[in-house]
Amino acid sequence: MQILNFGRVDGLTPEELAQLQELTNIYNTHQGNNVIKDKYYEGHITLQDVSLGIALPKGLSKLEVGCSWGQKAVDALAARSMFDGFVGSGGNLDSLARLVKDNRLVAEYAKACRDELKYGCVFATLSKDSDIGCRIRFNSPATAAACWNGEKGRIDYGFSIIDTAQDESVADVWNPSLVNFYTDDATIVLSLEGGIWTAKRYPNRMKRPLMEPLIWNATNNKPFGRSRLKRPIRALIDDYVRTAANATIALEFDTTPQKYILGVTDEQYDAITADKFKQYVGAIIAATSNPETGENPEFGQLAQGNLQPHVEKMRMTATQFAAATGLTVTDVGVVNDANPTSSDAILAQSQTLVLLAQQLNTGNGDALRTIACMAQAVARGCELSDLTEEETGIMAHFRNPAMPSVAVTADAAIKIASARQEFAGTDTFLEMIGFDQADIRRIKAQEQRQRGQKLLMEMEDADLNENVE
Repeated sequence: MQILNFGRVDGLTPEELAQLQELTNIYNTHQGNNVIKDKYYEGHITLQDVSLGIALPKGLSKLEVGCSWGQKAVDALAARSMFDGFVGSGGNLDSLARLVKDNRLVAEYAKACRDELKYGCVFATLSKDSDIGCRIRFNSPATAAACWNGEKGRIDYGFSIIDTAQDESVADVWNPSLVNFYTDDATIVLSLEGGIWTAKRYPNRMKRPLMEPLIWNATNNKPFGRSRLKRPIRALIDDYVRTAANATIALEFDTTPQKYILGVTDEQYDAITADKFKQYVGAIIAATSNPETGENPEFGQLAQGNLQPHVEKMRMTATQFAAATGLTVTDVGVVNDANPTSSDAILAQSQTLVLLAQQLNTGNGDALRTIACMAQAVARGCELSDLTEEETGIMAHFRNPAMPSVAVTADAAIKIASARQEFAGTDTFLEMIGFDQADIRRIKAQEQRQRGQKLLMEMEDADLNENVE
């Protein structure tokens, strides 16, 4: 974890310096929690993090037990939020489509959605670009911070780290070297030169910061949302890792059950303990009677441990995790081969995740519409109020988070087309029967080519008929 400190900044007003200091405090305060969320998302959890100090040996404290539950909780929901562009009520959306394409907004949204669910929010920032009109970037709370204005219902001011430079005094440490500071009337570029930050001001005509958050699970007390990896979820992951470690250690002991031999001489004892592994894997263990006591050696083996309690505990923890995150029990590895779950039952279990995805799409759709409107205004160099009705009358389009099968959607499309004849000629109809955008373009092009060939043949036939007459 790295603490951000701007120190001296030339070119800012006292009010802006106070705002920047407040943002710095916000950023530094949340970095500890952000590091923890990264750790659980990546699955880098050691026994030292989860041990209760009772059963787990201290010598194995640095052992990592693989657990991808944190990543699964985030990615399973993010995968159902499939943004595929903007739609409008009419007019020409070619300029917006170019902005979406040039910024690779569909692909960038997929990455931003994961960060949003991991941290609770992600920040979209906009800047003027001479090549594509407007540059849209997404920044996680690991590289950005903002202050919320409850009265206006939006960000009051914020910053994002654009570039870093390697610290010459500490290896493998990179410090911010270029930061964008967003206010209501300007975007201020802060650059580090010779240990001193200098500010370069770019006026902003939006009358608001060129920064918009995508927020998951916000409340009045937490306007920037809550992470999918909140404390109760992390506690369940700890529980699973602890149980898996105990089961692994128990399995090691069960693989080599403890044996004992009583009534041997000192020489026999030394021979047995000299090579314990050889005595364990040997097919025959021989020993003569003890001449001092006259007793014959007595062989025995301690009872093996039982892994079933560990398995039941892991199953119980997995079920609790599935209930807390909206995942199906199959997603977290609970499979009952004796009584396989039907497809209808699995679909019913996934309804919670579908509802969460619809909630995610609703919130992100509003944010994406705001981002698109600001991007068009930045590209045109105008205010939001100067945009046309076609430019503002847009909405983000998401695919169905339930992800129904092609057979189901195709059947529905055909039934709709039977009632609305024009529907069969739309791109939406082709999408519902299973074609992607690349296939639709090919189909449209080939249909147009065939219509052209048919028209040429009709013209040739007409010419032949005229010549015959």
